[in-house]
Amino acid sequence: MQPSKLNSPRYLVISLLLLMVFGSLPRQAEAVTFVKPQDARLVIAEGKINEIPENLPSESKSHAPEPATLALFGSGIFGMIVSFLKRAYLVAKRIFDIIVSLLGILILSPLFLLAAILIKSSSKGPILYKQIRVGQKGKLFEIYKFRSMKMDAEKECGPVWAKKDDDRLITVGKFLRMSRIDELPQFFNILKGDMSLIGPRPERPVFVEKFKEMIPDYEKRLLVKPGITGLAQVWHKYDETIKDVRKKIKYDVLYIKKLNFGTDVRIFLRTFLVVLTGQGAQ
Repeated sequence: MQPSKLNSPRYLVISLLLLMVFGSLPRQAEAVTFVKPQDARLVIAEGKINEIPENLPSESKSHAPEPATLALFGSGIFGMIVSFLKRAYLVAKRIFDIIVSLLGILILSPLFLLAAILIKSSSKGPILYKQIRVGQKGKLFEIYKFRSMKMDAEKECGPVWAKKDDDRLITVGKFLRMSRIDELPQFFNILKGDMSLIGPRPERPVFVEKFKEMIPDYEKRLLVKPGITGLAQVWHKYDETIKDVRKKIKYDVLYIKKLNFGTDVRIFLRTFLVVLTGQGAQ
């Protein structure tokens, strides 16, 4: 084959067409020095005819989806529904928190004033007590409480749990704790977004690090925002021993597993009973 003909535009076009149809050049093309357009069309037509199957089905039959495909599709839809419900719950919970906190500050403002007067008249020092606590996902925040203990109460003993007949309390401290009035300023923590109305009680960093080493499920309680009240708060007393903490963690983990608006409402209503009877308070 002469090089000039191999490099001609017509030969290159014909070769490209044959390559597209057959995937490679036919052997005949290697021995041909010149191919006419009508010959190329004939070769292409014959190639196309050979690709047509001899026995065509009389009609196209539809096949039912495989069970695995249906299961995969169903799980995807179910996951979308669960994700939507979870987001809707969190939005509703946040709205509920804001409304209750604003109403609580407004309606209970006389108690805020009463607590301030009692604290100032019975001891020296600030009315509010601020302390660093561990919140959701380990975030540190400053919690607000009405001061129920003496100034520098832990200066000598260091961080310790609340206990029965705590000698660190001021004169009105026991009343503030029994009535839960000392927790009322935490409505402002809720408005700031650090806390929720319902959730596990926030703990101090020193105790969190200690309990994470001693209790396997302790970190699970950090998956949600801490709360003023919660399942452990309305069914369990203040922590005095590590056994109390383990029991409280079971309540917290149970709450996180349930995590629905109905559970929140039941805990909220039971909180009134706890406040009126003083159950669990020290």
